[in-house]
Amino acid sequence: MLNRFVKKRVNYILTMLLLVIFICLTGCGSKQIQNIYSESSNWAYLETNEDDKIADVFFICPTVYGGDDSTFNMSLDNEKTKESFLGAINMEKGIYDEECRFFAPYYRQAALNVYEMQIADREQYLKIAYEDIKAAFEYYMAHYNEGHPIVLAGFSQGADLCIRLLKDCFAEDDTNKLLVACYAIGWSITEDELQEYSHLKFAQGETDVGVIISFNSEAENITNSLMIPEGTKTLAINPLNWKTDGTVADKSQNPGACFTDYSGNIVEEIPQLTGAYIDENRGALKITDVSPKDYPPVLSIFDEGIYHLYDYQFFYRNLQQNVAVRVDAYQKK
Repeated sequence: MLNRFVKKRVNYILTMLLLVIFICLTGCGSKQIQNIYSESSNWAYLETNEDDKIADVFFICPTVYGGDDSTFNMSLDNEKTKESFLGAINMEKGIYDEECRFFAPYYRQAALNVYEMQIADREQYLKIAYEDIKAAFEYYMAHYNEGHPIVLAGFSQGADLCIRLLKDCFAEDDTNKLLVACYAIGWSITEDELQEYSHLKFAQGETDVGVIISFNSEAENITNSLMIPEGTKTLAINPLNWKTDGTVADKSQNPGACFTDYSGNIVEEIPQLTGAYIDENRGALKITDVSPKDYPPVLSIFDEGIYHLYDYQFFYRNLQQNVAVRVDAYQKK
């Protein structure tokens, strides 16, 4: 009887040891990643001391790393790419930081060459990028947020990862109630996704809070793009009139397109550069008053007339003003 009891006890201990080993092997990956965000060097911006700011921005950088034949995610040890990473953030930072403390982690973003792959093949590399973003956000929430309202913001790949973060980490009411808005500029969000994730809400106007703001700019003749493949439809809001239908906004409603450098300086500002309206079949934001030849796509993954790189530049002042409006609306609510 005693031997049987001893055997059971030994088996129990062995089982628990194996369980601990399993947890370490499967769970320590995210723990290890999360721990790196305790180091300030793994943040492009970590503004923890600006106590006068009303809200926080958690910003996710767009794609700056090109990759090569054998590399498909940016290394956090690549100092040259991190310089470009910081520069890309600076180009947009001025839209968001007047009202907010600014937090932006370095992360193992998927390289540009990933976007030349089929959608299914991209996912393994985007999962690596998202793993870092989730770990950084969890560390931010645990150590820095302290109940501040949150503006979630990103462009292109950053917008994709913003939406993933919304789906994953904002389902809990305690986090979701902190959301001022998610500016997921330059990526798609569909009605099906809103139905699948009931806590997601798309913006319907200029002042609603806890919502997603998204649009993809293109010329009137475009019918297919990386962000909106032909035959699909995304949700969109027009940053000139803050409508979600096909109402045309005249260029007089555009107070300033701003073109910035890697230091965040506005090197050129053009008031009333362009008007826009939403194509109600594609959900794309159709841009008027400018020529595709004057604003080329630059990257080979985009055709002429796809204004992806100008999504925030064309509407810089509109977006800047709207962040202030929504933070104020959140405070009043």
